[in-house]
Amino acid sequence: MALLFIVLGLTLLIFGGDWLLKGSVAISTKLNLSRVVIGMTVVSFATSAPELIVSVRSALDGFSDIALGNVIGSNIANLALVLGVTVCLSSIQIQSSFYKLDWPIMMISSVLLYVFIFKDHELDSYEGIILFGFLIVFLIYLIKFQKNKTLEVMEDVETEDISSAKTSIYLILGGVGLWGGSELLINGAVDLASKLGISERIIAVTVVSVGTSIPELAASVIAILKNEKAISLGNLVGSNIFNILAVLGITSLIHPVKVNDLQIVTNDIYWMLFIALLILLLSLLPKTKHLGLKEGIVLLASYISFVVITLN
Repeated sequence: MALLFIVLGLTLLIFGGDWLLKGSVAISTKLNLSRVVIGMTVVSFATSAPELIVSVRSALDGFSDIALGNVIGSNIANLALVLGVTVCLSSIQIQSSFYKLDWPIMMISSVLLYVFIFKDHELDSYEGIILFGFLIVFLIYLIKFQKNKTLEVMEDVETEDISSAKTSIYLILGGVGLWGGSELLINGAVDLASKLGISERIIAVTVVSVGTSIPELAASVIAILKNEKAISLGNLVGSNIFNILAVLGITSLIHPVKVNDLQIVTNDIYWMLFIALLILLLSLLPKTKHLGLKEGIVLLASYISFVVITLN
């Protein structure tokens, strides 16, 4: 039953997030908000909704390791698993904004998280304010000075006019899907960890994190099969930034996030930092602004190594 709950929970989260995204974009379009504002606020928050709901509910229910493990594991999976599979199937070019803005902001966010939880093993509300405040500053900068870049987030988002009734249905279904999915996923994860005699953290950084990264992986593979532009490195890096600044920032504002399993600060977060550094190195050597099969194999090997070490 535990596995069934996890599968059903992830399915509801995926569909719920998609419905919420469609409804939110429809409302934003009716309000005549620009594509730039919609892309960097509504779309970004809506696509982070599954991780946010899971993290908030986990923290409130006393399972902080699931909240932290989900974000850290998802960040590792986005760059090592999703990007690894993507570039193994089709090489991608790296935009200059990756070096100038995306990677530095992701690294600063990652280091901030490390500093906040390493010493006292807790993410407090004032630290959540700092993380979320950093996100607001980042968004303001993007909207004002990086308008061309922000349009990336809107590439695969439908913006056609949707009736008010249909918009309401999307929002209701999205909310119910996210709520029900988070309930099933958390209960299933805790139950599975208990039955296998392992910590909630291990389930979070493997099963749960991969599950919440499935939409990005599916979108990437489908784009390649259709000979369309694959999911960009910038969008994956952006997802990691939102996971830390928005998901953990908001979660810790609502409820302090405590580290119960010290492996989070002695193993998992170092893997997250390592993968972030690895992406930069691979983008620089031996050929700049290009990721292909060789780099994909290195990324997938790194992800497999992370999973094997984590499970042992």
